[in-house]
Order: sequence, then C-alpha cells, then structure tokens
Amino acid sequence: MGDVHKFRKLKNARRNSRGSRLTHWRGPTRRRWTRVQSVVVIIGLLFGASLGLKLIGGTGFASEDASFQCGSIRVIDGDTFDCGSIHIRLSGIDAPELPGHCRQGRQCTQGDPYAAMQNLQNLVAAGSVQCHKTDTDRYGRTVARCTSNGVDLSCGQLSAGQAVRRYGYILCL
Repeated sequence: MGDVHKFRKLKNARRNSRGSRLTHWRGPTRRRWTRVQSVVVIIGLLFGASLGLKLIGGTGFASEDASFQCGSIRVIDGDTFDCGSIHIRLSGIDAPELPGHCRQGRQCTQGDPYAAMQNLQNLVAAGSVQCHKTDTDRYGRTVARCTSNGVDLSCGQLSAGQAVRRYGYILCL
C-alpha cells in the first residue's frame, strides 16, 4: 500500500476562497526512541561486548575454572591454606594471626592462633576440599568459599569461635 503521511496545518497558511486554511504536506513524521528502547540497546551493546571479550579470551565473565578441588593441603593459619600451588584465603572471615604476623598499625583479631589453625586442620582433614573462587586479595591470594565433607570452612571456623566475620556478608546455616 505505501506509507501513511500526515498533513499538518501551518499557522500562517493562506486561506482559500471559502475561508478555510490550506493544508501543506509536511512529510512523514520521524519516530523518536523512547527511554526504554535506549536502555535496551545499551544493555544489548554491553552484553555483546562482554561476550566478545569472552570469545577472544578477555575477562568478560568468570572463568570456568572458578571451582576447583584441592589435593594436597597445607594450613598456614586459621583462615589461610595452600591448595597445591594456590594460596587460598577463606572468604568472609578473619582469624587470629600467628605471633609476628600482625602488621604494625593493624588491629588483629583476638584469640588463640594455634587453636584456630588446629580447628582448620581438623575441618580440611574431614574430607576432600572443594573451593569456589570469589575474588583475589591485594596480596595475590585467591579468596574462596571452600567446603570439606559438606561443611563450609568459613562457617566452621565461625561456629567454633576461631574466627570473626569480616570483609562483607557471609551466610552460615
């Protein structure tokens, strides 16, 4: 059929012999984008850019190897252990530091660091340790939520009184 065109009357239009205004063709009206359409396009572009980074090897999404299982474990203190060659810091908790490990000017968690370390050793000895990386701290350690025999290690340290909640929210059931 064809496009439907609207006619508009101009304010200063000439009048015909009967006194009515003559209409002048203004052409088709342009549709403007709504705010919602603009937001949808922007979100689509951001998603496409993220997907493109993922395809070319960038850091668009979390990597597939964010979850891993630990074979050999060496407990360093109440909230840190080595999982093979990976240095793990338990997410959401802070345990007492071993003597000489508390930086000057920092208020370290009170308690028995050896009891915290022993409790973490008991927790990891209960079964295989499965970890999910959540972050990397300023020292290059992998921050992770880890479980051993179905028990969250951070929650296990909290429930035993060997650590305190720190660095965000952690849900323990």
